Amino acid sequence: MIDSCGKKVVVGMSGGVDSSVAAWLLLQQGYQVIGVTMQIWQDEEEAAVQENGGCCGLSAVDDARAVAWKLGIPYYVMNFKREFKENVMDYFVEEYLHGRTPNPCIACNRYVKWESLLRRSLNLGADYIATGHYARVERLKNGRYALKKSATDAKDQTYALYNLSQEQLSHTLMPVGEFTKAEIRQMAEKIGLKVADKADSQEICFIPDKDYARFIEEQADHVPAPGNFVDADGNVLGRHKGITHYTIGQRKGLGLAMGYPVFVKEIRPDTDEVVIGGAADVFTDTLICDKMNWMAVDGLHGKPMQVTGKIRYSHRGAPCIIREVGEDLVECRFLEKVRAVTPGQAVVFYDGDYVVGGGTIR
Repeated sequence: MIDSCGKKVVVGMSGGVDSSVAAWLLLQQGYQVIGVTMQIWQDEEEAAVQENGGCCGLSAVDDARAVAWKLGIPYYVMNFKREFKENVMDYFVEEYLHGRTPNPCIACNRYVKWESLLRRSLNLGADYIATGHYARVERLKNGRYALKKSATDAKDQTYALYNLSQEQLSHTLMPVGEFTKAEIRQMAEKIGLKVADKADSQEICFIPDKDYARFIEEQADHVPAPGNFVDADGNVLGRHKGITHYTIGQRKGLGLAMGYPVFVKEIRPDTDEVVIGGAADVFTDTLICDKMNWMAVDGLHGKPMQVTGKIRYSHRGAPCIIREVGEDLVECRFLEKVRAVTPGQAVVFYDGDYVVGGGTIR
């Protein structure tokens, strides 16, 4: 247990119930709590704010400020527009242009919510930063810091946080991870927070209408032109709208009348081709990942390891064996085939409830 006496923590307050209760819990534990909302939206219109209710927009500031006033803690808004644009929005666009499917929440967590916020907070004399994520931070017997799954699998967010560094974890508190969502809402209601029943924010806050292709067209200097749907042998099956409209495993919106269900099997940015296959074609038992971040261990050191691999946020995870196949390259072989392994997405490895590490699917 961390000794909270006199220690200062900056809580990233989104205006939602989770981060609001996180601030209250830390107050109860004796921390000096400062609330901060990260202003990341570029040019937010008031109408979009009200409709979206995103995690870091203008409406979030109003709600977070009201909670801070209720709790009696200092509150500030910090501008992280540049960091968010460079590390999240630009990255999102570039990945789609190269035929990959990015995870902007993971990039935001690693480079904005932690790297940038933590640096500013430490400069202000804080000992920790804290968030309302459903996860737990523990220091293991080997001396390393690792994420542990939250008390409730239904809301666990460790997958989106796998890329945090040891330094970041050592200065991180996640008090909400010990509770269920229902318990958090009950606490908020009990202490009189108006956000007790507030809905959760959108998954991708900067594209509230979920029209990724439109957003990319508005942001990119060059947008891939329409191209061919092809089968594995290169036979042309039809025309598509451009590779940014598709992701691995996609079935809906293809506009192909094949007489049987077909899915996106592969995206080829060099030729602007989208490869189509049947249901069985989007299953595989092997993937390669890079850009590794090790958490519970400091690497494999040439020894294979059996873990549970999770290939997307909604994936329940599947048993697999991981081994090094090159510098910063890991092969993951699942004991049974998994569906829609998608380049650009994260694969996160678990040993029981603890995050071993993870990387980006190649």
